[in-house]
Amino acid sequence: MKIKKGDLVQVITGKDKGKQGKVIVAYPREDRVLVEGVNRVKKHTKAGQTARGSKTGGIVTTEAPVHVSNVALVVEKDGKKVTTRVGYRFDDEGNKIRVAKRTGEDI
Repeated sequence: MKIKKGDLVQVITGKDKGKQGKVIVAYPREDRVLVEGVNRVKKHTKAGQTARGSKTGGIVTTEAPVHVSNVALVVEKDGKKVTTRVGYRFDDEGNKIRVAKRTGEDI
């Protein structure tokens, strides 16, 4: 998967189209990423008690994972943030390096 934890991405389709956020968690087996502030859903949690005796539960708003094909990596070009695809190249030692296709820079 070409998107990693900590990358700045932009949603390119869906209800949150145009929103940008940082990748919190990447799920490569499911081809999904969790982006902060994107795809917020409400979960109803069952009421219970904590060890101190306070009540918990109610409606909680959290982020849900989005498919990696619905986000694009964001890089800086001439002071502007632009979306780009990701490619790879190998350096002299044989290490694999991610490259922004639009700018040609290493990520």
